[in-house]
Amino acid sequence: MSKVTDPIADYLTRVRNAIQANHRVVDIPSSNLKKEMTKLLKEKGYILNFKFEDEVGFQGNIKIALKYNPESKISAIKALKRISKPGLRQYCDSSNIPRVLNGLGIAIISTSKGVITDKEARVLNVGGEVLCYVY
Repeated sequence: MSKVTDPIADYLTRVRNAIQANHRVVDIPSSNLKKEMTKLLKEKGYILNFKFEDEVGFQGNIKIALKYNPESKISAIKALKRISKPGLRQYCDSSNIPRVLNGLGIAIISTSKGVITDKEARVLNVGGEVLCYVY
């Protein structure tokens, strides 16, 4: 196995590829940050469900059930966009938290209060690293 230099980009790419291939479930190597991101995606209605398969002594997996419209078969996730990259980190303070599609999408932000959405960051008045946009 090759070493992944940007696990968040890998996570987003795996989900993006699964959606394009119309897969129902996608497997992603687990980490605490990815677990928090997955919980946010479920909470905001972008994915159907998820399951953490933690193995003792090993990294474990996250199984994500993707959400599609029953009639049109279109995914609930239109786009996943990585913002802060390992080569160029993107931070925002509490006064200029980004709005995604004028509030229709979410920005996932890693803050001192944990991994939260842009709306929650505005309410808590905290800034942090802008991980990605989802819409």
